Amino acid sequence: MSKSRRSSPKGSGLAVAERDNPTDPKGSINLRIEAGTRQLIDDAAAILGKTRTEFMVESARQQAIDVLLDQRLFVLQPDRHAAFMRALDHPPAPGPKLKSLLRRVPAWRK
Repeated sequence: MSKSRRSSPKGSGLAVAERDNPTDPKGSINLRIEAGTRQLIDDAAAILGKTRTEFMVESARQQAIDVLLDQRLFVLQPDRHAAFMRALDHPPAPGPKLKSLLRRVPAWRK
């Protein structure tokens, strides 16, 4: 089972491990955590009748879904959606502060 690496989206500089065999449905993640954190996770998992792995995978999966949805999905009532679309279609003219900002040389080019 060899693994390849690719850059993560949005140029974060992080590498994401990919499995070469997409038919293999399971992989592993190795973590080093403080003893107190591990005990906290074990206690919470036990209360729910789950293993540490089940608890961690379900928690991480739900957090990942929340983060992605927070970045990609928002819901508006029809009247607010119409106002939002109008604002996108007819943005205000650039003000003096925006014009000044766009004229500046970026710090990374100085």
